[in-house]
Amino acid sequence: MTTVLSDTNGNRFELLVQSITDYAIFMLDPNGIVLSWNAGARRFKGYEANEIIGQHFSRFYTAEEQALGIPALALRTAEHEGRFEAEGWRVRKGGSCFWANVVIDPICDPMGHLLGFAKITRDLTERREAQEELRKSEERFRLLVESVTDYAIYMLDPVGTITSWNSGAARFKGYTANEIMGKNFSRFYSEEDRIAGLPSRALHTAEREGRFEAEGWRIRKDGSRFWANVVIDPIRDPMGNLLGFAKITRDLTERRDAQRALDEARDAIIQTQKMDAIGKLTGGVAHDFNNLLAVIVGSLDLARQRMASGADISRYLDNAMAAAERGATLTQRMLAFARRQELKLQSVDCIALVRGMAELLQSTIGTSVAIDTRFPLTLAPAHADPAQLELALLNLAVNARDAMPDGGRIILEASEAQIIDEAVSGLSPGSYIRLSVIDEGEGMDAGTIERAREPFFTTKGVGKGTGLGLSMVHGFSQQCGGALTIISASGAGTTVSLWLPVSQAEPAKTCDVGVDLHGSATVPLVILAVDDDNLVLTNTAGMLEDLGHTVFQAGSAADALRMLAEANVDLVVTDHAMPGMTGAQLADLIEQDHPGLPVIIITGFAELPPHASSRLRLDKPFKQAELARAVMAASHDAASGRLIRFTTPIDQD
Repeated sequence: MTTVLSDTNGNRFELLVQSITDYAIFMLDPNGIVLSWNAGARRFKGYEANEIIGQHFSRFYTAEEQALGIPALALRTAEHEGRFEAEGWRVRKGGSCFWANVVIDPICDPMGHLLGFAKITRDLTERREAQEELRKSEERFRLLVESVTDYAIYMLDPVGTITSWNSGAARFKGYTANEIMGKNFSRFYSEEDRIAGLPSRALHTAEREGRFEAEGWRIRKDGSRFWANVVIDPIRDPMGNLLGFAKITRDLTERRDAQRALDEARDAIIQTQKMDAIGKLTGGVAHDFNNLLAVIVGSLDLARQRMASGADISRYLDNAMAAAERGATLTQRMLAFARRQELKLQSVDCIALVRGMAELLQSTIGTSVAIDTRFPLTLAPAHADPAQLELALLNLAVNARDAMPDGGRIILEASEAQIIDEAVSGLSPGSYIRLSVIDEGEGMDAGTIERAREPFFTTKGVGKGTGLGLSMVHGFSQQCGGALTIISASGAGTTVSLWLPVSQAEPAKTCDVGVDLHGSATVPLVILAVDDDNLVLTNTAGMLEDLGHTVFQAGSAADALRMLAEANVDLVVTDHAMPGMTGAQLADLIEQDHPGLPVIIITGFAELPPHASSRLRLDKPFKQAELARAVMAASHDAASGRLIRFTTPIDQD
């Protein structure tokens, strides 16, 4: 742009120019001599007007640019092209440099003759430094991203087109930057994933939720697969507009393979431990059951021999019965260990329960050990199964006796405690009854205490038991909502405590309702007994016939259905675990074909299927009295559909 001077406005323009401090505005003659100098020039360059007017403007250039003739080139360009503009380093009075934007315009008179040049300079040092710092920062980040080889880090545009590519991406995926830039990232997904829309879903999720993360198979350039962890983050401008996505991928194939190998090794170890546990269980249970079977077989053999001569055989029969009942106790222990026994949780008066089993405890542990009790005058009821609680206390008492081979004293102690902030491991805050069995025996070291609750762990030696005692008690306490604690030290005795929740209901009243097995209360019925085990079937039928009932026998569920189609019966007594069709399934079919016909299911399992929950139930092993009660309940309450369970009490001698 050519500037033409006007005398009319000269003074006014001079005042305007002289007042500007953010720009250096001065005039050069046609040869580059400085003719004027404003406040901005003085601030940028450092020269006063009397120091610089009359000097050549080339002194503002560096020595290198002066040697190259840049100042003269700038004036020629302005003269011939009407304007010159550039950015570069300029020199202040003291020799320091600043980054300047320079504009030079020619000044002509109305006739077009060149009078000089108008030169405007702006100090852009701060802006340039900021831009340079930004450039360096961007370069550092670029180098950082480019140097990462363990992660594929690259950018996508809003539709998934790849716009950057680092060395990690090249290493994982196999593509060079030239091969992949401008392509859509969906090519890294399998054909099935692309058809399912996973790539676009990932972008939509990142845009909508601010982040997307997933693991899955991805495809390399050569078609091979690798297991990847993928994170996608949206990139937005300050106004919130979506610019694209940052995608970070890590190859986890080796880690996944290592984890799978570790899992397989762990499974193998667990399987080995299971087999070891089964071996210990088999050995312990076989020992205990062989002892019991030896008593049963020997007693019955003696009874048969003595019966031939007319001698009294009641002592041998009692021995066989006691051994069988102890076998049932062992079965209950194993069910308790498996956490599979069905508890009848109710409100229990613990003081009355312990006093009621005092004679049983003393006869079980023998005369060499004394039993003392420490009970408060009153004690809140506990929430537990009374039969299983008796068994648990009996187990703890036997363990205490075994810890005192030379005799001693066992203390049974009860108290109520408030647990706050889980002060006892495994217990939620609340009110609990603490039942403790304390002995003066050998005690346990820390290692033994740590393992005492483990199944099959025992310090009694090989063949001296199953090692299920404490494990059973531990499982029972947890099922009740409580816990088991052990306090002991070598040579200082042991305190084992059962923590049971306080019941909010009144203690259940125990009443022993006798059954007249052969009296008038027994109404003769026609009963169909079903069991696939002929010995069990014969025994059950014999009990029923001895009660005065007429009994038909069926060896399978199919036989039972055929017999029901041909004859009328009043009641069906069936085993549950039968091949082909279970007792519960048989009961369902009977309900369909013979509505209202009562069915009693006999089972040795802790639980029946849900669809059998409305049936009458009798647990193995059972005595004739329990069978008689079940038959009476079935005949009196056939249409109620209510589940009634008859559990055989286990007497300890």
